[in-house]
Amino acid sequence: MDNHNISRHISGQFNAELEAIRTHVLTMGGLVERQLTDALRAMHNQDVDLARHVIREDHKVNGMEVAIDEACTRIIAKRQPTASDLRLVMAIIKTITDLERIGDVADSIAKMALDNSSHSQQPFLVSLEALGQRAAKMLHEVLDAFARMDIEAAMRVYRKDDSLDREYEGILRQLMTYMMEDPRSIPNVLKVMWSARAIERVGDRCQNICEYIIYFVKGKDVRHIQKEELEKLLK
Repeated sequence: MDNHNISRHISGQFNAELEAIRTHVLTMGGLVERQLTDALRAMHNQDVDLARHVIREDHKVNGMEVAIDEACTRIIAKRQPTASDLRLVMAIIKTITDLERIGDVADSIAKMALDNSSHSQQPFLVSLEALGQRAAKMLHEVLDAFARMDIEAAMRVYRKDDSLDREYEGILRQLMTYMMEDPRSIPNVLKVMWSARAIERVGDRCQNICEYIIYFVKGKDVRHIQKEELEKLLK
């Protein structure tokens, strides 16, 4: 994180506590990114061993969320942060919630890959590959923006959600066509539809993290304003 974005304190211990929490968030983000990438690969390749690995690792994501949340609570109680320090702590608390939910998506996709390890869904899963790669790239880029608290980088990620949504809608139309042409495909297609929706939600979570970055840097809550207003605010 750039030095101009972090308040410096007389208490070196306070600085160390904030830095430790920030580092822990980035470690959690790296794990979640790996979990998502592995889950998508397990689904696409019907890789049972990789799917089981993702499921086993999910508890680590949950444990990190709890540990970071507790550390933030201790800072609030002990340091009583104000202004940008308080915004940083609140942005971290909200960010780890979205990261944990992305971790849940990875876990669920891995479980679907494990439960449907035959190749009966393979023709339908091909359509999810590009969508999954796009969502994983958004996650990687928003974590990089969070590391630097870079609102310009955050806005670039924020804008990418529109193309992710359009791709998702195109996949839904394609899958609906499959079901109409072959009713026997409906059970498999519905599972793929759920996966597509879960991947699309990763993009929404990344947008949320972008909003937390803007909140920390600008001191304004932008969660419920129109995109046009957001663009004007950051000019």
